[in-house]
Amino acid sequence: MSFLLAHLSDAHIGPIPRPNLAELLGKRVTGYVNWLYKRADQHDMDALKSIVADMKAQAPDHVVMTGDIVNIGLPGEIALARDWLDSLGAPQDVSFTPGNHDAYVPDVTGLLREVFAPWTTSEASGDGFPYLRRRGGVALIGLDTGVPTAPFVASGRLGETQRAALGELLDQTRAEGLARVVFLHHPPHVNGARALRGLDDAAEFEAVIARHGAELVLHGHNHKPSLHRLPGPDADAPVVGVASASARLGGHRPSAAYNLYEIVREGEKLHISMRTRGLDEAGEIVELAAARL
Repeated sequence: MSFLLAHLSDAHIGPIPRPNLAELLGKRVTGYVNWLYKRADQHDMDALKSIVADMKAQAPDHVVMTGDIVNIGLPGEIALARDWLDSLGAPQDVSFTPGNHDAYVPDVTGLLREVFAPWTTSEASGDGFPYLRRRGGVALIGLDTGVPTAPFVASGRLGETQRAALGELLDQTRAEGLARVVFLHHPPHVNGARALRGLDDAAEFEAVIARHGAELVLHGHNHKPSLHRLPGPDADAPVVGVASASARLGGHRPSAAYNLYEIVREGEKLHISMRTRGLDEAGEIVELAAARL
């Protein structure tokens, strides 16, 4: 079995459609000002187009997008994001999980579920999160950490219900002999992000992995590449973060990039290798790094 999985995150699609006054009530005011005077210069839609074109040229078997597809959760943004997600491939070949910028305010969460339902369809646990997709010997398990928060707070949370269901899915798919890939937006380990930006129940997530295990955990949120390992019952689970897929060349964060994971099973042995592709100093998409996980 050989399976090629692409992972991109934090597209922050722009420009933001002009909001009306009612849409700017509450947290969106600060987010919109932040976009106008900061984030608009940090994200480059031409870079995002180059990333997507290069990713599609690699012909992955599946694509995972781990959230922050928009900026302040406007309905107009979500409509644009739906079209962009559709451009990545057919919904059965693309999986999505929301981030904190997607679930920016409480009144948008229902719209998120409705609009992005084709990319979060589960085969095992009904509607909602976590969801499971079986593809070519791989179990893709999507979690939702995007919850509305107060201004200047970007934290996430899974909750007891998701964590319990995740444990059940990990056990079920392990019994089926599948390679288990868990994906979510926030870094799911203690001290994975700065104060007010991390996963509130990261310690509880670590405990789930310690009991049930996983072969690979993917996330975004920090806009930079990272590799962490969580102890499992049989082996450590690599936890991989990826740069923003639209980060401007020469910005204060790593430039736009995405990851490719080749998952190969040879008898009882499972091998996972990773390649990072993104913008070099000349603005060309090249291979930036490679590793065996």
